[in-house]
Amino acid sequence: MGILDALNADGRTIVVITHEDEVAAHAGRVVRLRDAEISSDTRNAPAKLFAPPPPATTPATPAVRPRTRTDNCRDGIMNLESVRIALQGIVSNKLRSALTMLGIMIGVGSVIVLVAVGTGSRLAIDKQFQSLGANTINVVATRGFGGRGGNTGTQSRAVQITATDVSTLQTPGNCPSCKAIVPIVSANAVVGAFQGNTYTAAQFLGTTADFTPVRSYPVSAGSPITADDVQSRDKVIDLGMAVVTNLFGPGTTAASVIGQPVKFGNSTWTVVGVFSPKGTNGTQDQDDIVVAPYIAVQDNLTGTQTFNSITVQAISRNATGSAQTEVTAILAGLHRTTSGVAPFSVLNQATLQSSQEQSAKTLTVLLGAVAAISLIVGGIGVMNIMLVTVTERTREIGVRRAIGAQRSDILSQFLIEAVMVSMLRGLLGVAAGIAGSQFKIVGIQPAVALYSVFLAFGVSVITGLFFGLYPANRAATLRPIDALRYE
Repeated sequence: MGILDALNADGRTIVVITHEDEVAAHAGRVVRLRDAEISSDTRNAPAKLFAPPPPATTPATPAVRPRTRTDNCRDGIMNLESVRIALQGIVSNKLRSALTMLGIMIGVGSVIVLVAVGTGSRLAIDKQFQSLGANTINVVATRGFGGRGGNTGTQSRAVQITATDVSTLQTPGNCPSCKAIVPIVSANAVVGAFQGNTYTAAQFLGTTADFTPVRSYPVSAGSPITADDVQSRDKVIDLGMAVVTNLFGPGTTAASVIGQPVKFGNSTWTVVGVFSPKGTNGTQDQDDIVVAPYIAVQDNLTGTQTFNSITVQAISRNATGSAQTEVTAILAGLHRTTSGVAPFSVLNQATLQSSQEQSAKTLTVLLGAVAAISLIVGGIGVMNIMLVTVTERTREIGVRRAIGAQRSDILSQFLIEAVMVSMLRGLLGVAAGIAGSQFKIVGIQPAVALYSVFLAFGVSVITGLFFGLYPANRAATLRPIDALRYE
């Protein structure tokens, strides 16, 4: 009775039906019924229940009643009751609840999958560039010589990269941002033969011992070419697995071909190593390659003393820009031209990688934004269903208000229901998104980004809260008498 007295003291009208005179004594008005007729209607003196008001000369200040353990217990019971009623509402309309969940579940799953596709494409780009060598710059000779540069002007010829260019770049102090200088000479359309099998490798490169670490070509069997092999003009080769398979037959192991003689051109070469499989870099098969000492290739295959390109490895990724500037300045000086009209191109892998990564990030954002639209559509579905629910349960709302439920109780009941629906479909969407990310999409292996999981789930809950607020507020503002009369 203390709770009812306190509620009445706050200005609320309390109607109690009882057979006990002790309970009736607390009421300010007592209406007695007998045989469905009013037998008496009496009013108790207000002094029985509450202290008299303060003197008229003193301004009336409402007393703030401190919260008691009973108040806290009541709030906890009401919250648990709201959760129970919300769960009951979800379970009682299984099909409708499932259809309501479907919209945001698809939205959450789409956000996770599409962001995973964007992340996977970015990782694939990083892997491709790493396969070409970390922190590398490629110098390739082009046509053109003289002050006008390029293909214009009267003095135009094919510029060759010479041993002088390579030795100048390798001289300590000339290029402080450079870690390694790797000259490369390419022999075209060299046919290999072994015991009646013939095969033309896509790449037959003559280079130095630094090629393997700089271009990220580790060997799985044998050993890479060495500096002694280069200086001794040894006719030794390292093969990619695609060349091993085509020359020695399918199923041939890397270790079994070490020491085997293979004829390329008019010379016989000895296999000293086999590279680990690398796969494709998007444009060519990196396993379809033969690598040999560059002097032996120049002597036996190309017949020239020049190079097709130079791979420069910078001391770090941040130093690739300064390394590019230093290499360009050195070669421009050697070829008596300026950096702006140099007869060669210097390609910075780090710049290309950054550009590709930025494009991938932009794609990820766009994909995520498109998928997020479905979350908004799902939120509108939540509002629609919650409005229907409020309409269906109008009489229930009226009964609860009539027996003392506050507006906050009704508001929390429907908000809890909206948030619980959103949480359930968010969890289902997360599960669907992670499951869908296990499969390749347009050739890309998605990589789930952890932030997208929390972001998508959080947005689904916030969406349910936002779009459930209006129906919940509408339910809370219904007048009890109107709600009870609703048919």
